[in-house]
This record gives sequence, C-alpha cells and structure tokens, in this order.
Amino acid sequence: MRFVRFESEGGVAYGVIEGDKVMTIDSPPFGEWKKTGAVLPLGKVRLLAPVSPSKIVCVGLNYADHTAEISHELPDEPCLFLKPSTGVIGPGDDIIYPEMASRVDHEAELGIVIGETAKDIPADRWRDYILGYTCFNDVTARHLQAKDGQWTRAKGFDTFAPVGPWITDEVSPDDLGIRASVNGEVRQDSRTSQLIFPPSFLVPFISRVMTLLPGDVIATGTPSGISGMSVGDVVDIDIEGIGTLRNHVAAPQPRAAGGE
Repeated sequence: MRFVRFESEGGVAYGVIEGDKVMTIDSPPFGEWKKTGAVLPLGKVRLLAPVSPSKIVCVGLNYADHTAEISHELPDEPCLFLKPSTGVIGPGDDIIYPEMASRVDHEAELGIVIGETAKDIPADRWRDYILGYTCFNDVTARHLQAKDGQWTRAKGFDTFAPVGPWITDEVSPDDLGIRASVNGEVRQDSRTSQLIFPPSFLVPFISRVMTLLPGDVIATGTPSGISGMSVGDVVDIDIEGIGTLRNHVAAPQPRAAGGE
C-alpha cells in the first residue's frame, strides 16, 4: 500500500492510494484502521508530509563513497544524530535558505517509517516494527556543519527535513536506486545496496539506544554527490519503487517591521 497524509476541503486526513484515487482512512496508519468510504481524486488533494514524527533519527557516513568524498574514516558503528520535528515539510513545500547559511546542500536518503513502538527489538524481528519506506532529503548548511564541529545547527533549520510523497510497504529496502537531481541535473545516483549499515542492522541498533515511536523516521544516510543548492532551484529525490519528492528552494520571507 501507499499511505498518504493530505489536505482537502474536508481538512487534514490520511488515506491509501489506489490508482489515481485516494481512499480516506479513519486514523493514522499505525495499528488498526479502516477505509471510511470517502474517495477523492489524487490530483485534487494537497499531499502533506506523510507522517508527523516525534523525531528523525539520521545516520551519518553510511555510504563508503560519501565518507571518502568528505575525507572521513569509515565508521565501525552507526553515527547517529537527530533532526527536530519542526524541520519536516512535505512534497511541494519550500526549503527556506537561511540568512546565516552560505552553502545549503541536498542529501538524498531512504527513509524508514516506524509502525509501532520499538525498544530493544530482536534482530530477526526488525521488519515487524516498520510501516514502510519513503524519500527523505537531509538538507544541510554545509559550512555551519564544519564551523560548529557538531551538526545540530547545520541540520536543524526549519524546512530542512523534506519527507514524502508517501509511505509504501511494497518495496524491499535492500537494493533500491536512489537519486538526487537539481533542476533536472542528476547530482547523486546510487543504490541502497551500498549502505554500510543496512536497515536490518540500523533498526535494532537504534532501538537499543532510544525508543522509536510510531511515525518516527530513520534517515539511512546519503551517497556521494552532495552539492549546493541556490534560491530558485528545484530538487528531486527519486527512489526506485517509492516515487519522487520534489521541493523548491526559496529565500526567507521579509521580517515584519518592528515597533513599540
């Protein structure tokens, strides 16, 4: 199935895509849910980020070619960091280029969406805790990452966590093509089979560190080819069997004039 979160005249709701239609469901797709009977044309709804996570757990340095690209040693265990939920945007939303940033990069990543509460899970049961997979863009203010020596500011700006356009449970994450394009020019092109630590390792490992909640996203890392984006650019994250997450890069809105 392909699960979506969307906005229509009736407000925000969840649904499943069947052909060119959205079948509305009565609750978020965690645990028990059922179709309501309401059917909407896919082209008539505005797709939102398919989940509203409590946290986004990101994995750094998880492709050997990207690790070499930034002149870093290969990790001997996953390098974890968090992005705030306030960074989440959906397909078609704008990535805002911060005023304090001098270079903002795209990072194409496979996103794993947690389906039920996971803590200290057995290695052979990791799939039981997964709702499905989605596209993720780990947007990064690259020079701030180097300047700060840790990654919170560089990775944590509002709009720096595009996710979508939906969640699918119809793919295996083991060997999917993953690509990032800017204005139609391919910048990153790899396969998830090149991950140093695959989802089968990451999910149990992370669950031994922190409790994963339904809707949380694990961003599994990016391949080589990271590059800067500019205001006005269009960035596409394409993952085989999942779809395309498209966002525009925009300048900050002018601040309202202050006054006493």
